[in-house]
Amino acid sequence: MNNPTKIQDRVGVLRVAGLFCLFFLISWGLGYPILNRYDPRQVPGLTDVKSYAALVTGASVQGPDHLRYRVLVPWMARPFYRAAQGRVSSWDPLTFGLLVADSLFVAATAALIVVLGTSVLGCYSVSLVAALLYLLNFCVPNMRLAGLVDAGEGFFVLLMLWALWERMAFLLPVITMIGVLAKETFIPVSVAFTAAWWIVARKELKSPARDLLWIASGWVAGLLMLIGAQWSTIGYWPSPLEFGRKLHQNHEYIGHLISSLLDRNLWYIFCWLLPTAIPNLNKFPKSLLVATAAAGGMVFVLDGYYGGAPGTVGRALFSVAGPLLALSSALFVLNPKLANSARSEQQTNSTHRHQSATPIA
Repeated sequence: MNNPTKIQDRVGVLRVAGLFCLFFLISWGLGYPILNRYDPRQVPGLTDVKSYAALVTGASVQGPDHLRYRVLVPWMARPFYRAAQGRVSSWDPLTFGLLVADSLFVAATAALIVVLGTSVLGCYSVSLVAALLYLLNFCVPNMRLAGLVDAGEGFFVLLMLWALWERMAFLLPVITMIGVLAKETFIPVSVAFTAAWWIVARKELKSPARDLLWIASGWVAGLLMLIGAQWSTIGYWPSPLEFGRKLHQNHEYIGHLISSLLDRNLWYIFCWLLPTAIPNLNKFPKSLLVATAAAGGMVFVLDGYYGGAPGTVGRALFSVAGPLLALSSALFVLNPKLANSARSEQQTNSTHRHQSATPIA
């Protein structure tokens, strides 16, 4: 089997580290307004930030129970918050901590877009432009860098995609266990994504049964981690039925779906991203496209069940599809010859993988 080359052969460890630092500084600049120009906790569309801020300080969390389980970003923000107290002049130490944590995840996502894009498309310049397009999307400065936790979930969704592409399914349990601490919705999204990927890619896998075992192990590991987070947070483990019943707040499914599709936050995110990405989506492996579509479908299912506030669907869809769409959009922005060469590269890689794969018994 023709395994993809290692990261250091494709992009280079030092270059990835340098890009991460650059993207972190860019993210910091994009998110700067929350330090002393406005308080996201007072913005109607960002009310969840109050709960995450309470997790940082250790105060009582107001709001639905499931917000208490999203501890990863607040935990990462806590040491920066404590270090900033009395040392950052007019900046708010609490939003400082959240901005640092979110910027780390956004920068890591952008760097991983470069790594993944170079591996899939064989073109570093396209991948670099894609990372910059990702950073400039409406969703990043207005949501991901405004004290919410979506930056953490988005990074682990992309890390899961990268692990599958690089045939490193053994990483999925660890990725899922950490990803669910960013946001509990990571479990159903990862189930939809990995199941769809395996169904499409199984004939190209050296050991489909082994990869399926790792995928299923990831689902179980994520569920156990969520149970642990619930137990440590509220002192007991609510049954899945109880947990799901508390989340079921919407009964107007069609009306809510229409409202979500017409939400201006959704179109701020995708109004230019979709039109520029669609023409070149056929340059990407079918397994990645189908898996991303399945995860996007799960987003709508979850939103219909819960009845999320305006902006919820857009943020979640960007976590699932943003990186792939940014790569396709970069192909559109750059010379069309790059798109053709990327198509040839992808077809060659797919042929090599298929020819060297072990047939299913």
